Amino acid sequence: MQTFLQFILNALSLGSIYALMALGLVIVFGILRLVNFAYGELIMVAGYAWFALQGPGWPWVLLAVGAVIAAGVVSVLTERVAFRPVRSDSLNAMLVTSFAVSTLLQNSALLLVSPRARAVEVPSVLNNSIEFGGLRLGVNDLVTIVVCGAVLLALGALLRRTTLGIALRAAADDFRMLRLLGVRADKVIATAFAISGVLAGVVGVLWITRIGAVTPTVGAAPLLIALIAVVVGGMNGLAGSIVGGYLLGTLTVGLQLFLPQEVLAFRDAFIFAVVIIVLVLRPQGLVKGRYSAERVA
Repeated sequence: MQTFLQFILNALSLGSIYALMALGLVIVFGILRLVNFAYGELIMVAGYAWFALQGPGWPWVLLAVGAVIAAGVVSVLTERVAFRPVRSDSLNAMLVTSFAVSTLLQNSALLLVSPRARAVEVPSVLNNSIEFGGLRLGVNDLVTIVVCGAVLLALGALLRRTTLGIALRAAADDFRMLRLLGVRADKVIATAFAISGVLAGVVGVLWITRIGAVTPTVGAAPLLIALIAVVVGGMNGLAGSIVGGYLLGTLTVGLQLFLPQEVLAFRDAFIFAVVIIVLVLRPQGLVKGRYSAERVA
């Protein structure tokens, strides 16, 4: 029983991060039908913002907030400068633009900072653990679960109880009708990018507390994980991305815990095998979404 409860805790912690990663992609995809490959670089931006702000000795919470804000601001700027001018062109143009933005941000970090890893001062309390009923509860895991849960609840309240959130949901369902009703497209899309950037910032803070360093390519692994979670859960709805994220987190922790030591190095191969099986049985993903196939112009 203790092993099972420990497994549940670890799966919830990792799955929460994966769910936020996937949500950041799906919020933009739901409106523009665009897979934003520059999303990983927003995680990198959060990491370098944290690294740059840690010098004066500010409290860790302020550093985290600053990192999240930086990722959100950069996300909005990329929408305004890079994506908006090509939005009326083909979807391929926006896809190429996302690759260009990703390359530009990554190479900017290589030139302006360093290709080497930069250490980030993670509070020592996050590396501690709490013994409770025979369970070893990592403080970092508990903080991750609480923060991700709060963000998911706040996002749900925003989408369901605010005018802007309702506009975002309506845009995902039928953007053309929403525009006919007089809603400004630029405002809705910029809001979607802002939310995606904030989610990337939260993911960046939580991810970097686990590895303790930031590099120009730190966002590559989270981006790949988010893509897998979105495809497995379903790209046409927010619920699918959450389900995919938690499923992928549970699968990763389960294989890490139960695979024999001699085949543990092949864990990723087992994960991709399960992903392939899911896609063969349900190509649309585990959760059927409500988004239309129409792209915004």
